[in-house]
Amino acid sequence: MKRVFSYLKPYWLYCILAMLAMLGEVSMDLLQPGLMSRIVDEGVLGLSNGGVGDLQIVLTVGVQMIGLVLLGACFGVLCGVFTNIASQSFSNDVRKDCFRRVMDLSFEQTDRFSTGSLVTRLTNDVTQVQNVVPGITRGGMRSGGFFVGGILCMLGLHLSFGAVIACALPLVLGTVVFFLRRTAPIFSKLQEKLDRVNSVMQENVSGARVVKAYVQEQREETRFRDANQELVDTQLRTLDLMACMSPILNIILNTAVVMIIYVGGFQVQNGTVTPGNVMAAITYSAQILNSVTGMAMIFQNLTRGTASAKRLAEVLDTEPSLKDGAAEPPAAAGQVEFRNVSFRYPGQRETILHNVNLTVRPGETLGIMGATGSGKTSLVNLIPRFYDCAEGEVLVDGVDVRAYPLQELRGRVSVALQKSELFRGTIADNIAIGRPGAAPAELTAAAETAQAMEFISQKRERFDTEVAERGMSLSGGQKQRIAISRAVLKTAPILILDDSTSALDLKTEADLYAALNREAPGTTKIIVAQRVASVRKADRIAILEGGTIIACAPHEELMKTCGVYQEIYRSQLKGSEQVG
Repeated sequence: MKRVFSYLKPYWLYCILAMLAMLGEVSMDLLQPGLMSRIVDEGVLGLSNGGVGDLQIVLTVGVQMIGLVLLGACFGVLCGVFTNIASQSFSNDVRKDCFRRVMDLSFEQTDRFSTGSLVTRLTNDVTQVQNVVPGITRGGMRSGGFFVGGILCMLGLHLSFGAVIACALPLVLGTVVFFLRRTAPIFSKLQEKLDRVNSVMQENVSGARVVKAYVQEQREETRFRDANQELVDTQLRTLDLMACMSPILNIILNTAVVMIIYVGGFQVQNGTVTPGNVMAAITYSAQILNSVTGMAMIFQNLTRGTASAKRLAEVLDTEPSLKDGAAEPPAAAGQVEFRNVSFRYPGQRETILHNVNLTVRPGETLGIMGATGSGKTSLVNLIPRFYDCAEGEVLVDGVDVRAYPLQELRGRVSVALQKSELFRGTIADNIAIGRPGAAPAELTAAAETAQAMEFISQKRERFDTEVAERGMSLSGGQKQRIAISRAVLKTAPILILDDSTSALDLKTEADLYAALNREAPGTTKIIVAQRVASVRKADRIAILEGGTIIACAPHEELMKTCGVYQEIYRSQLKGSEQVG
C-alpha cells in the first residue's frame, strides 16, 4: 500500500498548496457566522443602540460577507486546481507503472492474475486510489478545519454551547466508527466481484462468435447476470449501511441544534449571550457535526482506496519471473539447440517435454509435426523464452536463452502464431509492429512474401484500411497472412511459424514457403504444422510423440523409417503425391 501512495511524492507541493487553499476557504466560512451575529444584534435588533437597528451596519457588514465569500471562492478554485493536478498526475503515474509491470510479467503470472482482474486493477482500482487524494487534500482539510475551527469559535461565544457539542460528538463518532467497521471488509470483496464481472465480459466479447455459433447467448447472459447480481448485492450491503448512518447523524445533528436553541434561550434571558450569538452557535454546530459526517465519507473513501492500493501493490510488487541475463550477445547466426530439455507448465505436475535434444543449424528449415498435445508449441515457446525449461538448456547461437537480455533474445526471433493477434488500427500499423517506422516499400515486400497483397490490393484504402478490434473485420486467412507479414518484416535470424498457415489453402501456402525460401534464404525457419504438405520440403522434419522426438530427418527418409510419419502421410494424402 505504501508503495502505491509513494507515487504522490513528486506532487507533495501541489497537495500542500491545495490544503492551504482549502484552509483559506474554511477560514472565510468560519468568519461568516460572527458577521451574521453582528448584523442581527447591531444592525437589526440594535442591542447596543437602545433597540434601534442600524441599516448602515447591515450594509457594511453585508458587503464584508460578500467579499469574504468571493475570497473563499478564489481559495476554493485554487484548491481544486492544485488537487486535480496532484490526483491526475499521481494516478497517471500509477496506471502507467502498473501497465508497464503487466507487460513485463510472464504468461504464467498474467494467467494467475486473470485478464479481468488486471483490467479492474488498472481502471477501477486506480480510480479509487485517485479519489483518496482530493478526499484528503480537500475533504480532509475542510472537515478538519470546520471541526477544530467551529469548536474554538463556539467556545468563544459561550461555554454552554461547547457543552452541547461535547455531548453530541461521542454519539456522532460512535455512529461513524460503528458503520465504518462494518463497511471496510466489504470493499475488497466488492473489487473481487467486479473482477468476475470484467472476466465474464471479456470472455464473451472475445468469444462472441463461439457463443453465437453454439446458441449459448442465454447461458452467457445467465453467467453475466449471476456475476453482476453478486456485485450489486455486495454494493447494496455497503450502500444500505451508509444509508442507515446518514439519518442517525441527522437526528443527532438536529437534536444538537434544538439543544443549542434551548440552552441559548436561557442564556439570552440571563443576558449572557445575544440572539445573534445563538444563531452563530447554530451555524457553528452544523459546521462541526457536518464535518464529522464529511470525515466519515473521507474514511470510507480512504478505506476503499486502501483496499484498491493493496491490489495495485500486488501488481507492482510482483517481480517478473523471467529475468534478464547479463551475457554478452554473440553475433546473430540463427542456430537453435535443445540440450536434454524437459518442460512442464508452472504449477503443473505433468511433464510436457521429456529430455529433448535437437539442433537447428543456421539457415536450415525445420518442420515439427506430432499429434495434438505432443508438445510442439511448448517446444518453440522455449526459444523466445516465453517460458523457461524445467531441466536442460535451450541455446540460441551457442548461448543459453536465460543468459540473454530478453530484448536482445526476442529481437533475434520472429513469431507468427496460429491465433493471429491483431490490434485496432490500419493494416500498415499491424504489419509495422515487426519493425516500427518501416518504409512503404518494405511493408509491400513483406506483404508480397506473405501472400497478403492479394487481398490488400483489393482494399480501397490498401495499407490504410482500418482493422477492427482483434481483427474481426478480416477472415482467418487474411489475419494469418498479416501476422506472417509482420514476422517477415522483422527480418530476424530465426523465424517461427507455429501452425500459422492453417487457414491458408495449399496453393497459397506453397507460394508462401517458396517466397520465404527465395527472399530469406539465410533465415532459420522452424515450422510447426499439422499438414504434411506444410513441411514436406523442409530440410528436416522432427516428429514429436508424447513430448519426445522420436525421429528427425528429411521427408524421404521419414517415409522409409518412421511409422508415425507414414501414418500421418497416408491419413492426409492417402498414399498419393497430391502436392508437388
